[in-house]
Amino acid sequence: MRKIKSHVTGIDQGSLVLFSDFQDDGPMWTGSGSRELLRDVIFSEPFKEPPSVHVSLSMWDMDQKTNLRVDVSAQKVTINGFQILFQTWGDTRIARMRADWMAIGPLKDDLDWQVD
Repeated sequence: MRKIKSHVTGIDQGSLVLFSDFQDDGPMWTGSGSRELLRDVIFSEPFKEPPSVHVSLSMWDMDQKTNLRVDVSAQKVTINGFQILFQTWGDTRIARMRADWMAIGPLKDDLDWQVD
């Protein structure tokens, strides 16, 4: 459980097309074996400390003739952003994928002050 000690809490969210590999015969559509993709996400404003980030798949278009294998997660979360890590393996063929994300954490407040 994460307890936020700030009275100013921010929620940022977004949606990101990770890839559309069927259009140009990219590796998620034509490849096999272990494959991964990293996509950078920048928050609309910095958090006071790294927020909690949730990533989910909101659209997927996969070949029904192969096994469906997907792993998606948030990596390298900072006050400014994070990376979405998408992975698949084996014979999985993925045409398109979109991820939605939400970040929740404390924001800086005008009442915060810092002694140098």
